[in-house]
Amino acid sequence: MAPGVFDIAGRTALVTGSSRGIGRALALGLVEAGCSVAVHGRDRGTLEETVGGLAGTAAAAGARVQPVAFDVTDAEAVDAGVTEVETRLGPLDILVNNAGVQHRSPLLDFPDDAWRRVLETNLTSAFLVGRAVARGMVARGRGKIVNVASLQSELARAGTAPYAASKGGLKMLTRGMCAEWGPSGVQVNAIGPGYFKTELTSALVADPEFDAWVRRRTPAGRWGSTEELVGALLFLASPASDYVCGQLIAVDGGMSAVV
Repeated sequence: MAPGVFDIAGRTALVTGSSRGIGRALALGLVEAGCSVAVHGRDRGTLEETVGGLAGTAAAAGARVQPVAFDVTDAEAVDAGVTEVETRLGPLDILVNNAGVQHRSPLLDFPDDAWRRVLETNLTSAFLVGRAVARGMVARGRGKIVNVASLQSELARAGTAPYAASKGGLKMLTRGMCAEWGPSGVQVNAIGPGYFKTELTSALVADPEFDAWVRRRTPAGRWGSTEELVGALLFLASPASDYVCGQLIAVDGGMSAVV
């Protein structure tokens, strides 16, 4: 664990959508750094399995892991879930808004219910959970909120326009949160992942044409691994970023930097 300004040992965090994929990697990174983490998900079985897998790492780091399940798009459920987390682990120092979904379809055929689900899960949830957690952070005069945005906060791709709209909105919500909560000592920033190998992208990775496009389009020449997002999170969750607010850090192998 990095010493000094990157030290978050003993702090508490909630990572939404962390029972698998990117969220699980971020939760693991926080636990390895000595942070007690509430692991969030919708499927109880997967959630308990993830918590069990992190338990040994947490014990070795002097931290705790707790499962929590609630609907991130329901305001009452969010408030109750945050209260449950803080009752079990104590006041939250760190929030990672990672919950998200994707639905690929041309806009002309995009179902109305899918549009609402993408916007509510990717954007509204960050507002609801962010608001619930920030109430305590603002009162205490400190806190770190990290929203998991996307390469598509900046760039769009055919077939995923609603996803890009939700992640572009999340970038601006991050800045709005910074404007409102920054004066109270709460730093709000975002991470913008590019193309990463996860359970949700396995079909794309297996598609030879799409895989070749990602490798060709990315200066790093490959897909990212979820562990490569942890460094940016630890920076944004630690005192090292106390004068950083409202920013989106791209972790995309350089894709957003080139044409």
